[in-house]
Amino acid sequence: MKIKDAIVERFERLCAQNNKKYTTLATDAGVTPSTVYSMRNPKRRDISVTTVKKLCDGLGISIAEFFDDDLFRDIPQEIE
Repeated sequence: MKIKDAIVERFERLCAQNNKKYTTLATDAGVTPSTVYSMRNPKRRDISVTTVKKLCDGLGISIAEFFDDDLFRDIPQEIE
């Protein structure tokens, strides 16, 4: 799994756990709904650290809490 896919999956899980829709997350994070929906687009390769931080803020968690998940433990190198 690539880092971008792990990030998207983590946000999907957190939204499901918190019963939060993507549009609500976007509003709470101060970003546009298209920002949240576009990160789920498989053609989009990267997500900025700033966007991750804002979305974490919208969920009320720290960025350290976000990345403290098994999804991020064995991410392979992405050097191509």
